[in-house]
Amino acid sequence: MRQPATRTAVPVQKSGPAQDRADAPELDRFNTAPSAEAEAALLDCFGSRRWAGRVAAHRPYPDLDALLAAADEAGYDLSPPDLAEALAAEVSPGLHHAAPYSAHLALRAAHAAYECRFGHVFVICLDGFEPAEQPDQVLAGIRARLGHDPDQERVVTADEMRRLARGRIIELVSGS
Repeated sequence: MRQPATRTAVPVQKSGPAQDRADAPELDRFNTAPSAEAEAALLDCFGSRRWAGRVAAHRPYPDLDALLAAADEAGYDLSPPDLAEALAAEVSPGLHHAAPYSAHLALRAAHAAYECRFGHVFVICLDGFEPAEQPDQVLAGIRARLGHDPDQERVVTADEMRRLARGRIIELVSGS
């Protein structure tokens, strides 16, 4: 499976109604792309081969909202191994290199504690947060979710992964 070097679990995502981007020519390109190409693009959005294959197989989509609905539906049907495969493609979010050393240290320790407890990287969707707010949100999210039991965290993680996939799909078909 491909794993892009620059992909993190905290992407910069566009906000606003999905319908605003529904007429993008990139959606037409996605709909008409060869199956392998569409699946590869979808794997960059969500690292499960089963999910990517299912979403690609249901093309063409009349608009972005239909594509997002299909992605959500496919995300709800994932088995634990499918979700584990998607999580394995994620990279822990970090800080800008100019951030204070203490901030890097605190975030590394929080990620390590989370990964030790749950066995996978921490993922969180930060739509609506400014870049300067994101490190605090990540740290607060990790701290709050460390209190979850494994089953509860599995549900939260799956939801965060679906939210991340939606944002990445929007980026994919809006050409940004």
